[in-house]
Amino acid sequence: MSLKKQYLKSKPICKVTFRCAKNEAQGAHSAEVLGEFNNWTPTPMKRLKSGDFTLTVALEKGKQYQFRYLLDGEQWENDWEADAYLPSPLSYEDNSVVAV
Repeated sequence: MSLKKQYLKSKPICKVTFRCAKNEAQGAHSAEVLGEFNNWTPTPMKRLKSGDFTLTVALEKGKQYQFRYLLDGEQWENDWEADAYLPSPLSYEDNSVVAV
């Protein structure tokens, strides 16, 4: 799993690309990103020919956003290359954090 950040010069926005590699997806047929930036609403990731999943979102700079991946609608995963981790208020697990 990885995060790629592209800061825009003309706007206070950062385009963040979330990527879940095929081997990290553990054979999943679908992957979604849920986080503070989308009100924890499942947002489908695009499956690439390689089997990786990807999604790019525009986030406001100067903020931190908690998020997690949901594989096949049932298995939660963190991004192990996230900027930080914070305890989830809903479970005993941590949420990944992206800072932009």
